[in-house]
Amino acid sequence: MSTPTISFELMPPRTSCDDPSFWETVDNLVAVHPDFVSVTYGAGGHNRDTAHAVTARLVRQAPIRPLAHLTCVGASRTETTEVIDSYLASGVRSFLALRGDQPQGRAASPDALKSSIELIALLRSREALRCAESASAALRSAVAPLIVSVATFPAGNPAAGTTPTQEVERLLVKQAAGASFAITQLFYDADIYLNFVDEARQAGVTIPILAGILPATHPRRLRRVAELTGVAPDPLFMDALENAADPASLGIAESGRVIERILAAGAPGVHLYTFNQAKPTLQVLAAANLIKPETI
Repeated sequence: MSTPTISFELMPPRTSCDDPSFWETVDNLVAVHPDFVSVTYGAGGHNRDTAHAVTARLVRQAPIRPLAHLTCVGASRTETTEVIDSYLASGVRSFLALRGDQPQGRAASPDALKSSIELIALLRSREALRCAESASAALRSAVAPLIVSVATFPAGNPAAGTTPTQEVERLLVKQAAGASFAITQLFYDADIYLNFVDEARQAGVTIPILAGILPATHPRRLRRVAELTGVAPDPLFMDALENAADPASLGIAESGRVIERILAAGAPGVHLYTFNQAKPTLQVLAAANLIKPETI
């Protein structure tokens, strides 16, 4: 039986790419040998330079594959193309193609890409052009093919007003456009993920659907995430978390149980939304018996 994949989402430091605390977090997470780490990219690319610098440094220094988030809303096609070319030139081979949110106070560019589907196509076309123009680029592409992942929303996407069934339909389109695999929005109930995967498979989705997990350790963070995503924990669990003497331990145990259940049912792996907090992230993996506690 194959070992489940482990991966982490990181947010670029707000100050500088060289922030020591950020790289200490990276070192702690890399120590458990994740399959990849993803690096977020703010709305409208407001932290574009830092995100690129972090990802490029991971390519050079870390023994892991970085996966760069890319958004397209709010930027012109030329701007998005320049960002893609810059990442490819830095040796980045994996991306998460996202539509993103329109930045407040900024008008959309008339020629902006309108969807992650168009972004997938642009990524593939820029890679094809590089390979056509350079034999070495073509060889590197053969050795390390371009990976384009996409987001999917197993409970539906409140921002887009979609149902789980509509998200399955969208995932089919993304798959046809060239998506390599999907990463889910966070969820707290294993059945939400498992039911979504079942429906997706019945509809013809064949790409891996990686489970996105947020360590449920801090009530305040869960409330804030619910405001941003529309995804909230079960009220009974939230009440227990808020009244627990040690909410972090309760949340870690619950997140570990969710992971164990979805992996037992066939999930390919887990992608943890770390909020740049290594310790609770690793504690959740230990609770799910994916790493040994002494490695934390």
